Amino acid sequence: MAIKQLLKRTSGWLYLNSSVGRQQLHGAGVILMLHRVLADDNAANLPHRNELCVGPKAFEHLLGWLKKHFDCVPLMDILQPGSLRSERPKVALTFDDGWRDNAVNAYPLLQKYQVPASIFLSTDFIGSRQRFWWESIGETLWNSHGEKARAHLIECLQQLGRPLPVLCDDPDAQRRSLALLHFLQALKTLSPQDLNHLTDACPQESLPQALDWHQVRSLEASGLIRFGPHGASHAILTGLDDQTLDEELSRSRQALLNGCNRPLPVYCYPNGDNDERVRQHVADHDFPFALGTGTGIYRGANDPLALPRFGVSQRTARNPDLLSWRIYRGARP
Repeated sequence: MAIKQLLKRTSGWLYLNSSVGRQQLHGAGVILMLHRVLADDNAANLPHRNELCVGPKAFEHLLGWLKKHFDCVPLMDILQPGSLRSERPKVALTFDDGWRDNAVNAYPLLQKYQVPASIFLSTDFIGSRQRFWWESIGETLWNSHGEKARAHLIECLQQLGRPLPVLCDDPDAQRRSLALLHFLQALKTLSPQDLNHLTDACPQESLPQALDWHQVRSLEASGLIRFGPHGASHAILTGLDDQTLDEELSRSRQALLNGCNRPLPVYCYPNGDNDERVRQHVADHDFPFALGTGTGIYRGANDPLALPRFGVSQRTARNPDLLSWRIYRGARP
Protein backbone atom coordinates (compact mmCIF):
# COMPACT_ATOMS: atom_id res chain seq x y z
CA MET A 1 0.00 0.00 0.00
CA ALA A 2 2.88 2.39 0.80
CA ILE A 3 4.36 1.83 -2.68
CA LYS A 4 0.98 2.46 -4.29
CA GLN A 5 0.55 5.72 -2.36
CA LEU A 6 4.09 6.79 -3.30
CA LEU A 7 3.38 6.16 -6.99
CA LYS A 8 0.19 8.21 -6.79
CA ARG A 9 1.93 11.09 -5.04
CA THR A 10 4.81 11.05 -7.52
CA SER A 11 2.44 10.93 -10.50
CA GLY A 12 0.41 13.79 -9.06
CA TRP A 13 3.49 15.94 -8.50
CA LEU A 14 4.76 15.26 -12.02
CA TYR A 15 1.36 16.10 -13.50
CA LEU A 16 1.11 19.52 -11.85
CA ASN A 17 4.69 20.35 -12.73
CA SER A 18 4.62 19.16 -16.35
CA SER A 19 3.74 21.07 -19.51
CA VAL A 20 1.07 18.43 -20.27
CA GLY A 21 -0.59 18.95 -16.93
CA ARG A 22 -0.48 22.74 -17.17
CA GLN A 23 -1.95 22.58 -20.67
CA GLN A 24 -4.80 20.27 -19.61
CA LEU A 25 -5.68 22.48 -16.65
CA HIS A 26 -5.38 25.77 -18.53
CA GLY A 27 -8.68 27.61 -18.21
CA ALA A 28 -10.14 24.85 -16.07
CA GLY A 29 -11.64 25.05 -12.61
CA VAL A 30 -11.21 22.65 -9.70
CA ILE A 31 -13.88 22.62 -6.99
CA LEU A 32 -12.94 21.04 -3.67
CA MET A 33 -15.41 19.60 -1.15
CA LEU A 34 -14.70 19.73 2.57
CA HIS A 35 -16.89 19.39 5.64
CA ARG A 36 -15.12 19.98 8.94
CA VAL A 37 -11.84 21.33 10.33
CA LEU A 38 -11.30 19.87 13.79
CA ALA A 39 -9.11 21.36 16.50
CA ASP A 40 -6.78 18.35 16.55
CA ASP A 41 -5.07 16.45 13.73
CA ASN A 42 -4.87 13.19 15.67
CA ALA A 43 -8.64 13.14 16.05
CA ALA A 44 -9.06 13.72 12.31
CA ASN A 45 -6.71 10.84 11.46
CA LEU A 46 -9.11 8.13 12.66
CA PRO A 47 -10.88 6.36 9.75
CA HIS A 48 -14.44 7.15 10.91
CA ARG A 49 -13.53 10.85 10.91
CA ASN A 50 -10.95 10.97 8.12
CA GLU A 51 -13.33 11.35 5.17
CA LEU A 52 -15.30 14.28 6.58
CA CYS A 53 -12.74 15.85 8.91
CA VAL A 54 -9.43 17.65 8.44
CA GLY A 55 -7.10 18.74 11.22
CA PRO A 56 -5.76 22.32 11.46
CA LYS A 57 -2.16 21.43 10.58
CA ALA A 58 -3.27 19.38 7.57
CA PHE A 59 -5.66 22.14 6.48
CA GLU A 60 -2.96 24.79 6.71
CA HIS A 61 -0.60 22.55 4.73
CA LEU A 62 -3.30 22.14 2.06
CA LEU A 63 -3.89 25.91 1.82
CA GLY A 64 -0.17 26.59 1.34
CA TRP A 65 0.01 23.93 -1.37
CA LEU A 66 -3.06 25.30 -3.16
CA LYS A 67 -1.66 28.84 -3.15
CA LYS A 68 1.54 27.51 -4.74
CA HIS A 69 -0.14 25.67 -7.62
CA PHE A 70 -3.52 27.40 -8.19
CA ASP A 71 -5.33 30.69 -8.19
CA CYS A 72 -7.63 30.35 -5.16
CA VAL A 73 -10.86 32.06 -6.22
CA PRO A 74 -14.50 32.34 -5.12
CA LEU A 75 -16.74 29.60 -6.50
CA MET A 76 -18.61 31.98 -8.83
CA ASP A 77 -15.31 32.94 -10.52
CA ILE A 78 -15.20 29.36 -11.77
CA LEU A 79 -18.89 29.05 -12.63
CA GLN A 80 -19.19 32.50 -14.23
CA PRO A 81 -15.65 33.46 -15.26
CA GLY A 82 -14.95 37.03 -16.27
CA SER A 83 -12.77 38.35 -19.05
CA LEU A 84 -9.53 38.12 -17.07
CA ARG A 85 -7.70 34.90 -17.83
CA SER A 86 -4.92 33.42 -15.73
CA GLU A 87 -2.20 31.06 -16.84
CA ARG A 88 -2.75 29.06 -13.67
CA PRO A 89 -5.69 26.76 -13.00
CA LYS A 90 -8.37 27.98 -10.59
CA VAL A 91 -9.50 26.25 -7.43
CA ALA A 92 -12.51 27.01 -5.23
CA LEU A 93 -13.15 25.61 -1.73
CA THR A 94 -16.62 24.50 -0.65
CA PHE A 95 -17.73 23.27 2.77
CA ASP A 96 -20.89 21.18 3.24
CA ASP A 97 -23.39 21.22 6.15
CA GLY A 98 -22.44 24.36 8.08
CA TRP A 99 -20.44 23.01 11.01
CA ARG A 100 -19.54 25.39 13.83
CA ASP A 101 -15.87 24.51 13.42
CA ASN A 102 -15.96 26.16 9.98
CA ALA A 103 -16.00 29.47 11.87
CA VAL A 104 -13.83 28.45 14.82
CA ASN A 105 -11.07 26.46 13.11
CA ALA A 106 -11.30 26.88 9.33
CA TYR A 107 -11.97 30.59 8.97
CA PRO A 108 -8.84 31.87 10.81
CA LEU A 109 -6.68 29.85 8.42
CA LEU A 110 -8.66 30.93 5.37
CA GLN A 111 -8.19 34.51 6.52
CA LYS A 112 -4.46 34.00 7.14
CA TYR A 113 -3.92 32.70 3.61
CA GLN A 114 -6.62 34.90 2.04
CA VAL A 115 -8.38 31.92 0.46
CA PRO A 116 -12.10 32.46 -0.22
CA ALA A 117 -14.61 29.69 0.44
CA SER A 118 -18.29 28.85 0.03
CA ILE A 119 -20.21 27.17 2.87
CA PHE A 120 -23.42 25.31 2.07
CA LEU A 121 -25.81 25.25 5.00
CA SER A 122 -28.32 22.62 6.04
CA THR A 123 -30.52 25.46 7.16
CA ASP A 124 -32.72 23.69 9.76
CA PHE A 125 -29.57 23.12 11.82
CA ILE A 126 -28.32 26.71 11.78
CA GLY A 127 -28.94 28.48 15.06
CA SER A 128 -30.59 25.39 16.57
CA ARG A 129 -29.66 22.46 18.81
CA GLN A 130 -30.56 20.02 16.04
CA ARG A 131 -27.74 17.55 15.47
CA PHE A 132 -26.20 15.71 12.53
CA TRP A 133 -26.85 12.00 12.99
CA TRP A 134 -23.45 10.85 11.73
CA GLU A 135 -21.59 12.88 14.33
CA SER A 136 -23.89 12.12 17.26
CA ILE A 137 -24.19 8.38 16.62
CA GLY A 138 -20.55 7.96 15.63
CA GLU A 139 -19.10 9.74 18.62
CA THR A 140 -21.46 8.01 21.04
CA LEU A 141 -20.44 4.61 19.68
CA TRP A 142 -16.81 5.72 19.83
CA ASN A 143 -17.42 6.18 23.57
CA SER A 144 -16.78 9.93 23.49
CA HIS A 145 -19.74 10.44 25.84
CA GLY A 146 -19.21 7.54 28.25
CA GLU A 147 -20.04 3.85 28.44
CA LYS A 148 -23.58 4.32 29.75
CA ALA A 149 -24.54 6.44 26.73
CA ARG A 150 -22.88 3.95 24.38
CA ALA A 151 -24.71 0.98 25.91
CA HIS A 152 -28.06 2.77 25.62
CA LEU A 153 -27.47 3.55 21.93
CA ILE A 154 -26.39 -0.03 21.22
CA GLU A 155 -29.67 -1.22 22.73
CA CYS A 156 -31.62 1.17 20.48
CA LEU A 157 -29.72 -0.11 17.44
CA GLN A 158 -30.55 -3.69 18.36
CA GLN A 159 -34.24 -2.81 18.54
CA LEU A 160 -33.99 -1.55 14.94
CA GLY A 161 -32.29 -4.75 13.82
CA ARG A 162 -28.88 -3.07 13.47
CA PRO A 163 -26.62 -4.74 16.06
CA LEU A 164 -23.17 -3.25 16.46
CA PRO A 165 -20.50 -5.42 14.77
CA VAL A 166 -18.03 -7.17 17.02
CA LEU A 167 -15.15 -5.35 15.30
CA CYS A 168 -16.46 -2.08 16.77
CA ASP A 169 -15.08 -3.36 20.10
CA ASP A 170 -11.65 -4.25 18.70
CA PRO A 171 -8.87 -3.13 21.08
CA ASP A 172 -6.90 -1.68 18.17
CA ALA A 173 -8.09 1.91 17.61
CA GLN A 174 -7.52 1.92 13.85
CA ARG A 175 -9.42 -1.33 13.26
CA ARG A 176 -12.18 -0.24 15.63
CA SER A 177 -12.50 3.12 13.87
CA LEU A 178 -12.57 1.50 10.42
CA ALA A 179 -15.32 -0.88 11.53
CA LEU A 180 -17.29 2.07 12.90
CA LEU A 181 -16.88 3.89 9.57
CA HIS A 182 -18.37 0.94 7.67
CA PHE A 183 -21.21 0.64 10.19
CA LEU A 184 -22.10 4.33 9.91
CA GLN A 185 -22.12 4.08 6.12
CA ALA A 186 -24.55 1.15 6.37
CA LEU A 187 -26.87 3.22 8.59
CA LYS A 188 -27.52 5.57 5.66
CA THR A 189 -30.15 3.08 4.47
CA LEU A 190 -32.29 3.75 7.56
CA SER A 191 -35.26 6.07 7.29
CA PRO A 192 -34.88 9.70 8.44
CA GLN A 193 -37.28 8.89 11.29
CA ASP A 194 -35.11 6.02 12.53
CA LEU A 195 -31.95 8.13 12.27
CA ASN A 196 -33.62 10.93 14.22
CA HIS A 197 -34.70 8.41 16.86
CA LEU A 198 -31.12 7.16 17.22
CA THR A 199 -29.77 10.71 17.36
CA ASP A 200 -32.24 11.59 20.10
CA ALA A 201 -30.90 8.60 22.06
CA CYS A 202 -27.44 10.22 22.09
CA PRO A 203 -26.35 12.70 24.78
CA GLN A 204 -26.70 16.41 24.08
CA GLU A 205 -23.36 18.08 23.42
CA SER A 206 -22.49 21.20 25.41
CA LEU A 207 -22.35 23.32 22.25
CA PRO A 208 -24.47 23.21 19.10
CA GLN A 209 -22.80 21.34 16.25
CA ALA A 210 -23.79 23.90 13.60
CA LEU A 211 -23.16 27.57 13.01
CA ASP A 212 -25.64 30.16 14.22
CA TRP A 213 -26.96 33.00 12.08
CA HIS A 214 -24.80 35.58 13.85
CA GLN A 215 -21.70 33.60 12.82
CA VAL A 216 -23.06 33.28 9.28
CA ARG A 217 -23.55 37.04 8.96
CA SER A 218 -20.15 37.76 10.52
CA LEU A 219 -18.36 35.40 8.10
CA GLU A 220 -20.26 36.84 5.15
CA ALA A 221 -19.34 40.39 6.21
CA SER A 222 -15.65 39.43 6.00
CA GLY A 223 -15.97 39.29 2.21
CA LEU A 224 -14.12 35.98 2.16
CA ILE A 225 -17.08 33.64 2.69
CA ARG A 226 -20.36 33.18 0.85
CA PHE A 227 -23.23 30.85 1.66
CA GLY A 228 -25.60 28.61 -0.24
CA PRO A 229 -28.23 25.95 0.62
CA HIS A 230 -27.43 22.31 1.34
CA GLY A 231 -30.99 21.25 1.95
CA ALA A 232 -33.06 22.28 4.94
CA SER A 233 -33.20 19.02 6.92
CA HIS A 234 -30.31 17.37 5.02
CA ALA A 235 -32.80 14.80 3.70
CA ILE A 236 -31.67 12.85 0.63
CA LEU A 237 -33.61 14.61 -2.10
CA THR A 238 -34.00 11.60 -4.40
CA GLY A 239 -36.06 9.86 -1.70
CA LEU A 240 -38.64 12.64 -1.34
CA ASP A 241 -41.97 12.91 -3.15
CA ASP A 242 -42.53 15.99 -5.30
CA GLN A 243 -44.38 18.02 -2.66
CA THR A 244 -41.88 17.29 0.11
CA LEU A 245 -39.00 17.97 -2.27
CA ASP A 246 -40.42 21.39 -3.17
CA GLU A 247 -40.98 22.20 0.51
CA GLU A 248 -37.39 21.24 1.30
CA LEU A 249 -36.02 23.40 -1.52
CA SER A 250 -38.26 26.36 -0.64
CA ARG A 251 -37.46 26.24 3.07
CA SER A 252 -33.71 26.19 2.55
CA ARG A 253 -33.86 28.94 -0.08
CA GLN A 254 -36.00 31.21 2.10
CA ALA A 255 -33.73 30.68 5.11
CA LEU A 256 -30.74 31.84 3.08
CA LEU A 257 -32.63 34.85 1.74
CA ASN A 258 -33.54 35.81 5.31
CA GLY A 259 -30.16 35.09 6.86
CA CYS A 260 -27.67 36.33 4.24
CA ASN A 261 -27.16 39.43 2.15
CA ARG A 262 -25.86 37.66 -0.98
CA PRO A 263 -26.75 33.95 -0.96
CA LEU A 264 -25.15 31.97 -3.77
CA PRO A 265 -27.27 30.94 -6.77
CA VAL A 266 -25.94 27.43 -6.24
CA TYR A 267 -27.63 24.45 -4.62
CA CYS A 268 -25.61 21.69 -2.99
CA TYR A 269 -27.24 18.24 -2.91
CA PRO A 270 -27.18 16.52 0.51
CA ASN A 271 -24.98 13.44 0.20
CA GLY A 272 -24.55 14.42 -3.47
CA ASP A 273 -27.63 12.41 -4.47
CA ASN A 274 -29.54 13.75 -7.48
CA ASP A 275 -31.39 12.52 -10.55
CA GLU A 276 -33.21 14.13 -13.49
CA ARG A 277 -36.36 14.78 -11.41
CA VAL A 278 -34.43 16.44 -8.59
CA ARG A 279 -32.39 18.56 -11.00
CA GLN A 280 -35.57 19.80 -12.67
CA HIS A 281 -37.06 20.80 -9.31
CA VAL A 282 -33.84 22.62 -8.40
CA ALA A 283 -33.97 24.49 -11.71
CA ASP A 284 -37.64 25.34 -11.10
CA HIS A 285 -36.57 27.00 -7.84
CA ASP A 286 -34.32 29.35 -9.84
CA PHE A 287 -30.97 27.74 -9.15
CA PRO A 288 -28.81 27.83 -12.30
CA PHE A 289 -26.08 25.73 -10.64
CA ALA A 290 -25.93 22.75 -8.28
CA LEU A 291 -23.04 20.81 -6.76
CA GLY A 292 -22.85 17.04 -6.70
CA THR A 293 -20.11 14.70 -5.55
CA GLY A 294 -19.02 13.24 -8.88
CA THR A 295 -15.33 13.87 -9.53
CA GLY A 296 -13.91 15.89 -12.41
CA ILE A 297 -12.74 19.35 -13.34
CA TYR A 298 -15.03 22.11 -14.56
CA ARG A 299 -14.52 23.44 -18.09
CA GLY A 300 -17.86 25.20 -18.57
CA ALA A 301 -19.39 22.39 -20.62
CA ASN A 302 -20.48 20.29 -17.65
CA ASP A 303 -24.13 19.95 -16.64
CA PRO A 304 -24.51 23.08 -14.46
CA LEU A 305 -26.93 21.19 -12.18
CA ALA A 306 -24.49 18.33 -11.51
CA LEU A 307 -21.15 20.07 -11.02
CA PRO A 308 -18.16 17.87 -10.11
CA ARG A 309 -16.04 18.23 -7.01
CA PHE A 310 -13.04 16.55 -5.44
CA GLY A 311 -13.52 15.50 -1.83
CA VAL A 312 -10.75 16.41 0.60
CA SER A 313 -10.02 14.12 3.55
CA GLN A 314 -7.41 14.32 6.28
CA ARG A 315 -5.30 11.95 4.20
CA THR A 316 -5.31 14.11 1.08
CA ALA A 317 -4.92 17.36 3.02
CA ARG A 318 -1.74 15.98 4.59
CA ASN A 319 -0.54 14.68 1.21
CA PRO A 320 -1.89 17.08 -1.45
CA ASP A 321 0.02 15.28 -4.22
CA LEU A 322 -2.62 12.57 -3.77
CA LEU A 323 -5.17 15.25 -4.64
CA SER A 324 -3.21 16.26 -7.73
CA TRP A 325 -3.21 12.59 -8.81
CA ARG A 326 -7.02 12.58 -8.55
CA ILE A 327 -7.17 15.85 -10.49
CA TYR A 328 -4.99 14.26 -13.16
CA ARG A 329 -7.42 11.35 -13.44
CA GLY A 330 -10.39 13.74 -13.50
CA ALA A 331 -8.82 15.92 -16.21
CA ARG A 332 -8.23 13.14 -18.70
CA PRO A 333 -10.39 13.38 -21.86
